[in-house]
Amino acid sequence: MTEHVVIEADGGSRGNPGPAGYGAVVKDAATDEVLAERKEGLGVVTNNVAEYRGLIAGLAAAAELGASTVDVRMDSKLVVEQMSGRWKIKHPDMQPLAAQAKEIAAGFTRVRYEWIPRAQNSHADRLANEAMDAATGKPAAGKPAPAAPKLPTRKPDRAVVAWTGARGTPTRLLLLRHGQTEMSALRRYSGRGDVPLTELGRAQAAAAAKRLAATEGLIVDGESVPIISSPLTRTKQTAQAVADALGGRVETHPGLIETDFGEWEGLTFAESADRDPDLHRSWIGDSSVPPPGGESFDVVHQRVRKARDELIAEHGGRTLVLVSHVTPIKTLLRMGLDAGPSLLFRLHLDLASLSIVEFYPDGNASVRLVNDTSHLS
Repeated sequence: MTEHVVIEADGGSRGNPGPAGYGAVVKDAATDEVLAERKEGLGVVTNNVAEYRGLIAGLAAAAELGASTVDVRMDSKLVVEQMSGRWKIKHPDMQPLAAQAKEIAAGFTRVRYEWIPRAQNSHADRLANEAMDAATGKPAAGKPAPAAPKLPTRKPDRAVVAWTGARGTPTRLLLLRHGQTEMSALRRYSGRGDVPLTELGRAQAAAAAKRLAATEGLIVDGESVPIISSPLTRTKQTAQAVADALGGRVETHPGLIETDFGEWEGLTFAESADRDPDLHRSWIGDSSVPPPGGESFDVVHQRVRKARDELIAEHGGRTLVLVSHVTPIKTLLRMGLDAGPSLLFRLHLDLASLSIVEFYPDGNASVRLVNDTSHLS
């Protein structure tokens, strides 16, 4: 009997939702010897469901081996954070799976969860892909193709976009830019500098909040939809106005923070161009170029995409109010349009403007509104 084991687990879905599978491997913590492997095709489910099923299979295998202490390593930030108790489990598909995993975990003396990069989870990833290969009828190397299992019949999804064919209930993001600050009034780069709203900015936030309070579907069964803000003061003040109007509360997400403009923070466009002419010229034409000591738009894109994926994983199929800044909002609209980085320089967003983008579970998206300021007139 091995008392201390390591579980590496993974799951995937080709389509999200789509044909899915999981993989899990249990190893001796001292010798790295493989003690058990588990893999299984799951029919049509989402990535997150498959990841949880991989965890459950790994925990069950460790229990069968008589393990006492367990280290779980996964490249799913969502599962690791939820099972560690740091993130709430709100999605109805996740709740029973998390409860099942916790029930098995309660039989061990200790279970520790750790996030690892995907490259370090290759064994479990390979098993999950083998399970998905089998489910889709793809032959394993050197072997004849197995008969493809019949996938479960799915009822038509509730929401269909006629022109694009998108299916499923989308996650609807209402993207609100913060109100005016002294920096924005002077048209200065305002990234990580934590400046409050001006009097006009507070009035703009109140107007936007009134507009959202009159919007259908933002209060469901007497409860406000989630209101999620960048952690900076100007966005939190704007978000609080919305929360007061809707009777909700403000949560923050670090992925929604503005670009770090580094040494250009507080400068105007002209001042930064005069200070670093060659670099500034490259910066406005190449999204991989960062300001001095700052963050490139490519890095922002990766950060915002991760934040979007985390929010969809937690609140999939719901409407969310996201209060953020110019670059993160443009980035989310860019994702919705499947556009290149040049959109960042060609799209204008006013203070306290509202934009709307919907992301569907089949990978499609729809931009519904851009830079609406009708509530400010």
